[in-house]
Amino acid sequence: MARAMFEYTKTVLNKVSFDARLFCREVQKAARRLLPHELEELRIFIDSLINQNPELNQCLIYLKA
Repeated sequence: MARAMFEYTKTVLNKVSFDARLFCREVQKAARRLLPHELEELRIFIDSLINQNPELNQCLIYLKA
């Protein structure tokens, strides 16, 4: 089930990537829900989104441990 949550999180982040504030809120939720190894995968996924939308860069602070 945890993997399903990871895939769901990626879907939600894709959909809200137009708004940095919403995106940051969803990243915060993901940081509470996901397992540590999934957070590393999520960071890689977010890096690819940041290449398309540089304003999302500010949300990486929520993934710092």
